[in-house]
Parts: sequence; structure tokens; C-alpha cells
Amino acid sequence: MRQLVRPIARLITRSMAAFAVLALAAQPVAAQSVLRDAETEELLQDMLDPLLEAAGMNPGQVDVVLLNDSSINAFVAGGQRIYIHSGLINAADSANEVQGVLAHELGHITGGHINRFSEGASKATSITLLSALLAAAAAAAGGGEAAMGVLAAGQQAAMGSFLAFSRVQEASADAAMVSYLKCSGISGDGAVAFFRKLQNLEYRHNVRQGDDAEFSRSHPLTGNRIQRLEESLASDTPSDSPPADLVTVVTEGVDVDPQTEVIPRGAASCRPTQQPEAETAALEARFANAKAKLFGYLAEPERTLDFYPVNVTDEPAHYARAYAYHKQALVDRALAETDALIASEPENPYFLELKGQILLESGRVDDSLPPLREATRLSGSNPLIAGMLGHALVATEDPANLDEAEQVLRAAVGRDRENPFAWYQLGVVYGKRGDIPRARLASAEQQIMSGQPQLALSSAEAAEARLPAGSPDWLRAQDIALQARAQLERARDRN
Repeated sequence: MRQLVRPIARLITRSMAAFAVLALAAQPVAAQSVLRDAETEELLQDMLDPLLEAAGMNPGQVDVVLLNDSSINAFVAGGQRIYIHSGLINAADSANEVQGVLAHELGHITGGHINRFSEGASKATSITLLSALLAAAAAAAGGGEAAMGVLAAGQQAAMGSFLAFSRVQEASADAAMVSYLKCSGISGDGAVAFFRKLQNLEYRHNVRQGDDAEFSRSHPLTGNRIQRLEESLASDTPSDSPPADLVTVVTEGVDVDPQTEVIPRGAASCRPTQQPEAETAALEARFANAKAKLFGYLAEPERTLDFYPVNVTDEPAHYARAYAYHKQALVDRALAETDALIASEPENPYFLELKGQILLESGRVDDSLPPLREATRLSGSNPLIAGMLGHALVATEDPANLDEAEQVLRAAVGRDRENPFAWYQLGVVYGKRGDIPRARLASAEQQIMSGQPQLALSSAEAAEARLPAGSPDWLRAQDIALQARAQLERARDRN
């Protein structure tokens, strides 16, 4: 598991969080810490793919990005990606709960809610402009206090209009969630359970629950959402539209943009029966492992060992303790935990990957090569695992390993270009070979993905100056330079 800082465009987001309130102004681009792990990414994609088919989309058409954030949240921010906070994984008790969240966020994507932001904003802006004109008229007539009152009332009305629009989109995403869960044969119990978690958090934070409180929220009241969810799940014909009582408050005066993009979809592919128990159990076991791995990676070792004491000997406990001992530099204990995992599943590539990682990061570079090579083979050359193998080969400082390292790393970035760690290692390989232009190009790839546009621009320009004009690498250097200049210009505009 690796962590990298990546700028995530969050100009507009649709959020699952119970306490999320959308402002009328756009949010700035935020630097988010992205967690990359082959096992977790494959698990999340396998959890999402049946829902994509239920939505009439292809498996893999939307992917999931895990962010290092302890808050309980998930969101979409344009494009076809769902972002999930590590805190949500930690709070969920099952894969089924997370699938409910994924189904809800998928509803935002298929509904084109990010692109339809302007519909709600246009009505709110119209109200604000009208109130400003009335306030100006009142001020001109000598009524200063009246002008301030009109302006304040207009702003409140604008915010109320926008929040009402937001609540309709959230209710629509809830309705889509039910439809996708039912169509894919996935139980809705997890979705209900997770909403109850959100409701309990609201109680703990003294969030008002009365009907009058809904008007100041971007989401419908959680209690009402749970009731509608349970009713829809119990119905044989759940509605794929938000409740009529929510729609009526915003239908008048909303300008629908005819150019609004809607995600192209085919016919839904529905299962005739519920997901088989064996399939569900296997998914839950994988989730328990991934959750324990994430906990062990992020938490302090002492806390991990409290949650997963040594008397517990299942796979999640071994996984979490391996990370805890590794962080404490207790190499023998960490390896004992990974050996226990490998003994239970000798051909599990992720267990072998962890053993190789512990050996590599403990300075036993040559010893790390066999498990990492085997993990790469068993995983079908997963780019993240192959990237670690490439790192180990480079770390041997043996020129005889450079050919294999270049081959492995080029394959890794070829399948996953958003892998800055592999790009960095590939740059090291090129540098050791004396191929400085391609070393600078690989550095530019790594830097532009790591939120370092000034360094990326310098590296890209240096690569472009020495690469053959018109070659694919030369053109790529130009593309990175343009991207870096655009990022720098946006940063200057914000300042």
C-alpha cells in the first residue's frame, strides 16, 4: 500500500456525508492524499462492477479512488470516478454497506448531477440578483434598514432554493441506489445499516432532526431517507425517481441546460436472483482483509495491536499485525505474520507482495525479489505490484537487473499511467543507463501527478529539448508542459 498526494478537482462535488452542505460558491481544488493498493482497488472495483451493469454501463467504466481522510464520506467530482474516504471503510462493518454507498454515488453519476449543478445555481442566482435590485431600490428611496432586510431575505431564499435542489438530487441518487442494488441482486440491508450509522452520528453531534431542520440541509433528513429506503427495498417496483414532495419545491423556475451531459448507458443487465451466498461470503472475507490492512497501515501500531490482539489468528488479524510490527521495525514478527498468511493461501499474490515489501523496506533487498516476482506473476503483472518489483530490482544496484527493471516498469506505467512511484523508478533506470532525456520525461510524469507543476514544467522542457522532434516521447513532453503551465496559471489566478 502506498500513499501519494494528488490534486483532485473538487470544484463541485456530490457527497454522501451526513453533514455535507454545498455552498453556492465553488470549492477550490484540494490536494488529496490518494491511497494506492492493488488488493483494495481490485476489491472496490469488484464491488462496483455489478452495480455498473445494473445501471447499463460496462464493468470498469467507473472506477473508485481511495483517499486518506478519516471522515466518513464519499463523493463524485466530475468524470467517472467515485472517491471514498478511508474513514468510511473503517466505519463500515461489511462490504455490503460500502456497496450501498457506491450505488448512491453511482446514482449521482448516471443522473448527471455534477453537470446539472448550474440548474440549481441559476435559480438561486436569479433570486439573489432580484433581491439585490429590490434592495437598491429601497436604499434609493431612503430605506437603508429595509434595503438590508430585503438583501438578507433574498440571500436566505437563494440558499434555500439551492439546498432544495440539492435535496432532490440526493433523493434521486437514493432512488437509483435501490434500483441498482435490486437489479444486481445485492442486498439492501447494508445500505440501511450505513444510513443508521449516519443517523447515530447526527444524534451524537446534536444535529436537529425536526421537519423544519430539513430546509437548511443539502440532504433530506436521514430518518426520512431510511424510511423511504426501507419502503423501496420492500416494494417489488421501486421508483427510480425522487419523492414527489421533494420535487415540487424546485420544479418551478429551474432552467434546464439542453447541453447537459448525461452518461451514455445501455440496457440494464439484471440478475434473476439474489447474489449467491458463497459469492457474498467471499466478498465479505476480502473486505475484512482489506479493512484490516488499511487499519494497520494508517493507525499507530499500539492501536492496531489493541484492535487485533495476538490471540486472534484469523487472516485480518495477521494482516493488521504485520503492518503494525513492520512500522515498529520488528522485522521477524512482521515476517511471521506474513508467513502465517502465506501458509493459509500460498498463491495469494497480495500476501506475497506484503512479504516482499517488508523485506525490501527492511534492507533485505535480494530476499525481497522471489516473493515480489511471484506476486507479480500471480497477479497478472498488476501495475502496482510490478512497480514494487521494479523498485526492488533497482535497489539491488546490480546493473544486471536493469533490463528486467525497465521491462517491468515500462509494462507497469503502460497499464497504469497514474502511477507516480513507478514513473519515478523508471526515471532512475533511464538515469543509470545514461538516457537523460527519458529520465527527465519520466520525472515530469511523476511530478505532474504529484502536484508539482513547476518541477514538471522544468523536467518536460528539458526532455523536449533533447528528444527527437516529432517522436511520441517528444509529443508527450509537450503535453506535460502544457498541462503544467495551465496548472500554474490557475494557481496564479487564485492568488
